[in-house]
Amino acid sequence: MGLRMIVTVKQVPDTHNVSGDAMKEDGTVNRAALPTIFNPEDLNALEEALKIKESTGGTVTCISMGPPNAVDVLKECLYRGADDVILISDRRFAGADTLATSYALKCAIEQVGEYDLILCGRQAIDGDTAQVGPQIAEKLNINQLTCVSAVTAIDEQSITAKRSVEDGYEIVKSRFPVLLTITATANEPRTANAKKVMTYKNIGKEICNTSYDESYMAAEACAVLNHVKEWNVETIGADPIQCGLSGSPTKVKKIQSVVLAGCESKQVTNTDAGVTDLVHELIKENIIG
Repeated sequence: MGLRMIVTVKQVPDTHNVSGDAMKEDGTVNRAALPTIFNPEDLNALEEALKIKESTGGTVTCISMGPPNAVDVLKECLYRGADDVILISDRRFAGADTLATSYALKCAIEQVGEYDLILCGRQAIDGDTAQVGPQIAEKLNINQLTCVSAVTAIDEQSITAKRSVEDGYEIVKSRFPVLLTITATANEPRTANAKKVMTYKNIGKEICNTSYDESYMAAEACAVLNHVKEWNVETIGADPIQCGLSGSPTKVKKIQSVVLAGCESKQVTNTDAGVTDLVHELIKENIIG
């Protein structure tokens, strides 16, 4: 048994280093002003695919949509054991919301061909919507198992998984093909393999050292990427009207910076009486009940 697996991965702004230049006037993310990282839960999705590959055989293809510099996360996929990586990059993908993003990824997945299992991170830290994975499944008209914290069984026709829900968990089973969204608790992503790093370290070196902005670079300006397939709107057979800003009904109307300021404070004595008085006051103010 060898499963044909596809993992969607994303290069995201490091939200621990957000500055005042993080957003543009049109409400889109100013990615050029922020350092980027591999979206954390996408690493968990990749790790789960690699674990399945090791236990049952098969192949792992990783797809990322982004500017040419997004090749960095695809290199990380190769370092860890992915068999094939695809970058879908085009100016016309810029400014995409979840609807336009899932449409482009759906078209790319169909271009890859037959598959058994699609794995996505539960959500990306730059938007926290958790919508792209389910939207891909809906557009492909396949089953989806979301918030998966463990894969418990796999056979030639189906997969069984443990998924987190509000009050605990549930065990669910689905026939292939199916899409899974993976949570951070599912596994501990492996580190890069030193031998693979030496093999793939120079991929896209020209691109990685080139500055870019959210508008993406023109395809003709991009260096040829060894080991990386680079697809554009035409390659994946997408409708340009459904891509990028033109295909994104979600618009940011206003951006507001939240500033936390100190206000009235009260010192509570470290005694039973002091704690009792505090509890009674909180109950009176309906803060606790």
